[in-house]
Amino acid sequence: AAPAPVHPTPVPTTVPVPPPAAGPDTPASRRPPRVDHALRERTARTVPGWVALLAVLLGAAALVLALARSGLLLHTGAFPDIRNPIARSAGVPVVTEREIGTAAVGGLAIMTALAGLLANAGGETRVLSRWGRYRGTVRRTGLVWVNPLLRRHRVDVRLRHWRSDPVHVTDRSGTPIVVRLLVVWRVKDTARAMLGVDEHETYLREQVHAVLTRTASTLPCDSNAAPGPALRDGQWFSDELTRALVAEAAPAGLEVYSVQPLALDYAPEVADSMRRRRLAELDAGLRTVLVDDAVEAAALAVRRLERATAQELDTAARSALMEHLLVAFVAPAGMSASLPAPAARPARKEGRPA
Repeated sequence: AAPAPVHPTPVPTTVPVPPPAAGPDTPASRRPPRVDHALRERTARTVPGWVALLAVLLGAAALVLALARSGLLLHTGAFPDIRNPIARSAGVPVVTEREIGTAAVGGLAIMTALAGLLANAGGETRVLSRWGRYRGTVRRTGLVWVNPLLRRHRVDVRLRHWRSDPVHVTDRSGTPIVVRLLVVWRVKDTARAMLGVDEHETYLREQVHAVLTRTASTLPCDSNAAPGPALRDGQWFSDELTRALVAEAAPAGLEVYSVQPLALDYAPEVADSMRRRRLAELDAGLRTVLVDDAVEAAALAVRRLERATAQELDTAARSALMEHLLVAFVAPAGMSASLPAPAARPARKEGRPA
């Protein structure tokens, strides 16, 4: 018999599913600005300052030698006569091309050395650029020499703190509040801080306001009505502000250490009403606690009275006694206990004393 034909097994193909198109119902997640990896700080080429000072001394010596050989300096017997033969024979100053070249080289060396000298103090750096292109950063302190054709920008890299002005924002419930912050930061990447943004200090202030507005709108200022986290939780508020500001300031070469709220209060237009509401809530809570304690104390007194007299009171007598005890307990505190009216006593039975 002929063998059965073998059919190849079909290989399943996977069709890539395109991502859902962005529409009005698609939630958009905000991302911090991207970091420019091509722009980063690097060390600039420098020469120790003593080399430039030595060049100044050599240039000055070359100038003095040129003036002495040309006869422009008065010759005295204490020094040997080094004037050129023409000036010596004529007895008058004569400047030759050799003296002109020596003086030009000496003057150029002095000007170049002095123009490139840079005194860099501690906690400061110099960002070097030429025609708008970044050429490096000088972090070496003391006297150094750099290319005099480069433009220098001073950048402070010390640890700094900034106390913000009162910032008006709203919490999750829409209540206006006023917040003051203390931001501790420093410049980490001088190239990005100087060339990545227009003004890194202005950029930091604006980002602080934006981060504070976004963070304050996530929680209410106080959690009196409903239990839960609130902006009054200083540790959570500080950690959240620091985390958000670190991500926003990194592309500008800034390093943020901490953001601490110094003051958190309601805006002046709602401060009085919110204070009265807070006092009313505290008073209501205090009244509830006092009434609960008074009810427990009255119930305990009634039980002890029944145990002491070995008699069990009926419902009406127990309610009346509880009411009198509650009035006695609560009245000294300036409160009035609103209690339900005691239930009517049951009908007396025949032959049973009242």
